Amino acid sequence: MPTFSAPDGTRLTFHPRGRGEPLIVLPGGPMRASAYLGDLGGLDAHRQLVLLDLRGTGESEAPADPATYRCDRLVEDVEALRFHLGLERMDLLAHSAGGSLAMLYAARYPQRVGRLALVTAIPRALGWPATAGDRLAAARQRASEPWFADAFPAFEAWLGGTGDFDPVFLPFFYGRWDDIARGHADREEAETNDAAADAYGADGAYDPEATRGALARLTAPVLILAGQVDGGPNPSLARRSADVFPAAEFAVQPGAGHYPWLDDPEWFARRVAAFFS
Repeated sequence: MPTFSAPDGTRLTFHPRGRGEPLIVLPGGPMRASAYLGDLGGLDAHRQLVLLDLRGTGESEAPADPATYRCDRLVEDVEALRFHLGLERMDLLAHSAGGSLAMLYAARYPQRVGRLALVTAIPRALGWPATAGDRLAAARQRASEPWFADAFPAFEAWLGGTGDFDPVFLPFFYGRWDDIARGHADREEAETNDAAADAYGADGAYDPEATRGALARLTAPVLILAGQVDGGPNPSLARRSADVFPAAEFAVQPGAGHYPWLDDPEWFARRVAAFFS
């Protein structure tokens, strides 16, 4: 796989998929290897996806200094990738926690962003995390599902701080709890660097007021895409983040959870490709 050097010398890997103009893709997790993104529902038929393994994940090296896992410090890795690819400006797609990294990049390097898509991205960088109430309200929409009766009490206890993380409530993160979703969920632990994830949002990672101010001056087109049954972010929170950007489109994918390209690949690829066309 192609590699490049971060400013501190850490060797980072990216995975090109498909053909056409490059679309840089930042994974979530936080700090989950980019493999979980797959081909983003067939989006690689429209653009060449450049899937970045963030430092310490996937095939990228772990840094000498673990403090460099912090989200604001990863911005320079993204800029190093742009420079390595020889792009004057680049289109970016970021999923979930990767959305905060993309927002910080756009705030620091607005002139380098062509178009930006934020897919089910909790706007922590803007100071707006998803609340337990958001997640439980979204979960209650699934009351007719056969797994709901077992999953909801465990989910409520975890969000309330009285229970541990339990795989029984993983279906709430997917619009369809089928074999594809089960396999995708089963890989998460192996694909995530937990120590790096803990450092990603450490103290000092975000300056929400400054970031909102910088993004209010961003001229690049932005797509904010939410899943209808996702609780983090729910469509209301995603819509709030769209209001920060001067040139934002907002879309809600029907029936989708936190991984919308799995729930309806055709809908997802068509909508995102249209934005980047």
